[in-house]
Amino acid sequence: MLDVAQVVAWGRMFAGYARNNSVVSAAQQTFDPSKPCAICRAVSRAREASGPRSPAVASAGSEKRVLILEAATPFVAVAAERDWPRVTSCAADVRCGDVPVPPPRAVAA
Repeated sequence: MLDVAQVVAWGRMFAGYARNNSVVSAAQQTFDPSKPCAICRAVSRAREASGPRSPAVASAGSEKRVLILEAATPFVAVAAERDWPRVTSCAADVRCGDVPVPPPRAVAA
């Protein structure tokens, strides 16, 4: 939760600085450790109070943090088929002989 609070603080700071400055200048001022906001100070105090057993405190050194990681989908090129697939015939069989016709019936009068 402290990481989420820190990201919210950075977002608010960046939005405030971006109103008056360029994007690069706003980013530099946001991540400047000499100018923490009230939320950044509160998060820092909470991390110190949680002690060394917290994994966030152990990795809070000068390492870079990855906030979002989106793995790239590998591109695989497949050779296109050059021939159309063969389709079996859907037609009925052809008859060679005549069709049997029943003899005419006598009409009863």
